[in-house]
Amino acid sequence: MGNDKKNAAARFLIYSFIGLLIFSIAVFSLLGIYMNRKSRDTICEVGEIYMSGMNEQMSGHFESVIELRFSQVSGITSVVSSDNRDKEKLYEELVYRAQVRDFDYVALCSAGGKLEMLYGQPIQPINPAPFIQSLTQGEKKVAVGIDSTGNEVVLFGIEAAYPMQDGGNSIGLVAALPLEYITGFLSLEDENQLMYYHIIRPDGSFVIQNPNTELLDFFEQLQNQLASVTDKSFAKNTIEEFGLALRAHKEYAAILEINDEARQIYGTPLPYSEWYLVAVMPYSVLSGTIDRLSSQRMVMTLLACASVLMILTLIFRWYFSITRSQLHELEEARQVALEASRAKSEFLANMSHDIRTPMNAIVGMTAIATARIDDREQVQNCLRKIALSSKHLLGLINDVLDMSKIESGKLTLTTEQISLKEVVEGIVNIMQPQVKSKKQTFDIHVENILTENVWCDGVRLNQVLLNLLSNATKYTPEGGSIQLSLSEEKSPKGEEYVRIHIKVKDNGIGMSPDFLKKIYESYSRADETRIHKTEGAGLGMAITKYIVDAMKGTIDIKSEPDKGTEFFLTFDFEKAAAVEMDMVLPSWNMLVVDDDELLGKAAMDVLKSIGIKAEWALSGEKAIELVIQHHKKRDDYQIILLDWKLPGMNGIQAAKEIRRKLGDEVPILLISAYDWSEFEAEAREAGISGFISKPLFKSTLYHALCQYMDIETEHGQKLNQNIDLSGCRILLAEDNELNWEVASELLSDLGVELDWAEDGRICLDMFQKSPAGYYDAILMDIRMPHMTGYEAAKIIRGLNHPDALSIPIIAMSADAFSDDIQRCLESGMNAHIAKPIDVMELKRLLKRYLI
Repeated sequence: MGNDKKNAAARFLIYSFIGLLIFSIAVFSLLGIYMNRKSRDTICEVGEIYMSGMNEQMSGHFESVIELRFSQVSGITSVVSSDNRDKEKLYEELVYRAQVRDFDYVALCSAGGKLEMLYGQPIQPINPAPFIQSLTQGEKKVAVGIDSTGNEVVLFGIEAAYPMQDGGNSIGLVAALPLEYITGFLSLEDENQLMYYHIIRPDGSFVIQNPNTELLDFFEQLQNQLASVTDKSFAKNTIEEFGLALRAHKEYAAILEINDEARQIYGTPLPYSEWYLVAVMPYSVLSGTIDRLSSQRMVMTLLACASVLMILTLIFRWYFSITRSQLHELEEARQVALEASRAKSEFLANMSHDIRTPMNAIVGMTAIATARIDDREQVQNCLRKIALSSKHLLGLINDVLDMSKIESGKLTLTTEQISLKEVVEGIVNIMQPQVKSKKQTFDIHVENILTENVWCDGVRLNQVLLNLLSNATKYTPEGGSIQLSLSEEKSPKGEEYVRIHIKVKDNGIGMSPDFLKKIYESYSRADETRIHKTEGAGLGMAITKYIVDAMKGTIDIKSEPDKGTEFFLTFDFEKAAAVEMDMVLPSWNMLVVDDDELLGKAAMDVLKSIGIKAEWALSGEKAIELVIQHHKKRDDYQIILLDWKLPGMNGIQAAKEIRRKLGDEVPILLISAYDWSEFEAEAREAGISGFISKPLFKSTLYHALCQYMDIETEHGQKLNQNIDLSGCRILLAEDNELNWEVASELLSDLGVELDWAEDGRICLDMFQKSPAGYYDAILMDIRMPHMTGYEAAKIIRGLNHPDALSIPIIAMSADAFSDDIQRCLESGMNAHIAKPIDVMELKRLLKRYLI
């Protein structure tokens, strides 16, 4: 479906682009055609304007020359008077005056139109009627005639009354010149002109015909049309329009197509005659220019079109690429969303199963305990399983809430001073039941840890390590091995920081390369039959990665199916100021027995740093051998450290044999990562003097050896004394009666006296009315009616009470996120413990603040 949509979108873009190209080409082509037509129209307009100007100029020139000649003819008649009765002398005078003015012909015109020649060959007007009519009317008239030899002449006639030979009087004097005179001064036959000219009569016949004969057909059609139609006020074609203009003696312009070539004609009436000057401009003169202009315009149009199309193509390719990329990203996002939705659906299905499993155990075990209330052993067994199921259910809930915080961007870190020793010891205590239930080997290696106190979010560091170790335990089969290693080196961030390396290793089922690529994705679990019975929300690694990144650390994985997994963590922690202690012990001889080579070497280095000379054995048998050898030399070991789990003979068996050989003089201490209470009775019976819990930090060995060797610390007290909370009075602010009952029972077992305040306001009143030193601490819930724990703590710190600033206030709330803890500290509280209450954690906090 997604690919179909992508293909449809791609096709739409391609088709749209092709359509745009075709449209652009069509538009530019039409634009080119339109511009060519407009160019031709413009050229025609320019030609018409030019021809109009030239005709006007030619007409003006014609008029000037004709008027000059008419003035010359008038000069003849004005000088020679008609009163002279001597005809011969009169005629001689007229001829003389005509010759002086360069006329070749002189004649007198009678009223009947007869021309009586005075000088030159006989002449006759070609079209005498208009000429005679004009003279009769006393008008000046120019006309074309012909002499007796057939030469064409130009006749200039003016009104004149002279006696004629036949006894009558003339109506006009006619002087004539050869026709070349007109064609000469008008340049009508100049072949180099842009235009050429014809002079025609109203009937279409030529007065003066240019040698160019390309319009003869036109003029013949014009003559035929003028001859056949005498009265017509409208025209259907160019010839008829020209004929109407000719009759009306008006200017006329038109374009004719002659032999597929355009010709522009322009007609102008000439003064003093019925003649019509017709100018013809062949477009062949301009066609080259027009064609070049058209070609250039077409080329430029095509270049512009190509440029625009190229730009459009580039834009389209860029847009198409971006669109495809966006569609690809959208498709990937859709797939991710689908996978996330599918993963969340699977997650909810898994969570339904995983939550119901411990809930079923809790409900079932509660029913069994209720039914067998008198069977103490069975009730204890049920309660133990209820506690384990409750912790598992709490872990699932915390994971879901943490993931919700991460996805909303609200998960924050609370930096505090922590002890790496306490963190690791706490994790070991938590992991012991899980490791024991699957009969797994659990080794803890501490190498060169000189900086035990650092600044970090201890809760989140615990969470990271517990996630990794819990996964290692879950995905490692029974009898497998799990290893937690810590080492220290200088930090590249400077002397104020220390780099801590943490490794969690197992030899469990491992992970496939495909799953390693998505191990940090939310709600992801390896979908294999071999883990289907393993409970989990699929959120642990996503949360772990987020916390590690937030702490600016790194996490790497190395895993192979069926070979196990290794997680490598690196953190740069800021060093915390710690109370300096001179951890130096007498130069005792000590034997360390452990089959773990790495742990043995690390223990040797730590013991050497506190002043003890130590030897190392890999097995119980070798330890007995060394003990006997030293005894024979009278150089007995002063302390012996035995690992509980050794190959062959275990630590307890080795201790029995050493006691049998040497007696009870040498202290033998057992070291192990397992719960001492499980084998304490057997160990005591075998002669074990005491127990040191792994991991073996420097301070761990120092304080433990001080306890069991009866050496007092710098503070003057033995560390093996139990801390007693009897007599301590604590004020508990808790609005839930059931929670009060639980807290009361738990704290009563510690010997604490407890007062109950039902909400924050009552807590404030009870503390304010109490005498100095009455309460040793306040346990404060956060969400309470009338006044929250935050508000109550702030007001208490501001009271005028002797204990207002010094009394420890510990938040005890189900609001357990980092920002909740930070808000508690900002409101004046000293620490925070999350509900449901961890008795060991509560006891640790109370010891910290009350002892």
